[in-house]
Amino acid sequence: MSAAGDPATDVPDRPLPSWFDDAKLGIFVHWTAAAVPAYAPITDSPFDLAGGSGWEEAMRSSPYVEWYWNSISIEGSPAALHHAAHHGDVPYDTFVEQFLDGHGGWSAGRWADLFEAAGARYVVLVTKHHDGVLLWPSATPNPNKARWASDRDIVGELADAARARGLRFGTYYSGGLDWSFGGLPMTDLRSMFGAIPQTPEYVAYVDAHWRELVERYRPDVLWGDIGSPADLDLEALFADYYAAVPDGAVNNRIDWMAQTAGGRHCDFVTPEYSTKGDSHRKWESTRGIGTSFGFNREESDATYLSPEALIRMFVDVVANGGNLLLNVGPTAEGTIPFAQAERLLALGWWLGANGDAVYGTRPWPGAAAAGTTTGAGQEVRYTEGDDAVFAIVCDTPPTDSVELGVALPDGAEVRLLGHEGPLPWESADAGVRVSLPGRPAEGPALALRLPGAQPT
Repeated sequence: MSAAGDPATDVPDRPLPSWFDDAKLGIFVHWTAAAVPAYAPITDSPFDLAGGSGWEEAMRSSPYVEWYWNSISIEGSPAALHHAAHHGDVPYDTFVEQFLDGHGGWSAGRWADLFEAAGARYVVLVTKHHDGVLLWPSATPNPNKARWASDRDIVGELADAARARGLRFGTYYSGGLDWSFGGLPMTDLRSMFGAIPQTPEYVAYVDAHWRELVERYRPDVLWGDIGSPADLDLEALFADYYAAVPDGAVNNRIDWMAQTAGGRHCDFVTPEYSTKGDSHRKWESTRGIGTSFGFNREESDATYLSPEALIRMFVDVVANGGNLLLNVGPTAEGTIPFAQAERLLALGWWLGANGDAVYGTRPWPGAAAAGTTTGAGQEVRYTEGDDAVFAIVCDTPPTDSVELGVALPDGAEVRLLGHEGPLPWESADAGVRVSLPGRPAEGPALALRLPGAQPT
């Protein structure tokens, strides 16, 4: 964060809104016209592809469906070959028409019910992705496309439905890339940043949209991506946003380079398809349940994270001070696929019992000294609440007891979350041995409440 009086920003130093640090779980929604063709190859993340084979391969073989328009613009790419075989010379505009015509049966309430059941505390909707299609009827329409916005206020309806269920609501907006203004094909990192339009007309277009989103929907999170045109007055935008939403939060991708490096204000940073966050700086891991953000018909149950893997990844993120912004990719008509919903409901079921070890917690300073495994070798992660330390044991203990590298004060009442009554415990060579109610059934993780715990 920028310090007060820093010439790099007119936004005064401000603490991270506590609600955001407490929330831990958000739901990201990528619902774009690319859900009509719904194709991308099943590959590693673009960042892993780039690390192994370079950014040209990452762009050519992108697993992100929402990048379909760019992918089919790259000659010989898997998406281009698929498009030629299945759609011939149909332009992307046709998919946009089909997408916008298919919103009639969509229900914001059904989405919001699922997100609430998942245990999420906030929702971030993609209001405009890189294809430039708007999910709200804007007063500033696209000057290059006759119909490039929803007639239905998808943004407003989901905001109302989410907030009616006690969830916060945020808006993603792609201000850096907009392929309806040009830039295709982007074949590497240099051409991607070079594709950001810089004309005065585009600057005014983006500024109008950001301000319209703030004025209409008062988003609790302002989530940008890729960057912004150089002449966009972000300091004024941020100041006006915080005046309208005093406990709002801004991510680091509205000016990706400067915000990530600390030269321009942001409230949190956003590693993608990664759980490598910095516990000294608020971060939010963002990823799909599978290999894409947008809906991909090539994906199956086998390519999605299992419920067990999802919960353990979430525990890792929380224990290191992060939030998880977990994406769903609805079909073109707005249905969240069953396999995605199944994962969300499994996460919500687990949080129903174990939420005290997650919501409102912070990383426990004694975690490193306590160790990362139980006496039997199960992975363990620690969090700290207002009145206790929590040990989240990943995987299933092989017996009816757990040994942890902590010391407890005499008389401490140890509890298994989701189970009534205190548990017996005793000192052990490694720290303490806690007796469980019985040998646990197979499961992704269990959490123990340890009041007064100290590392051994």
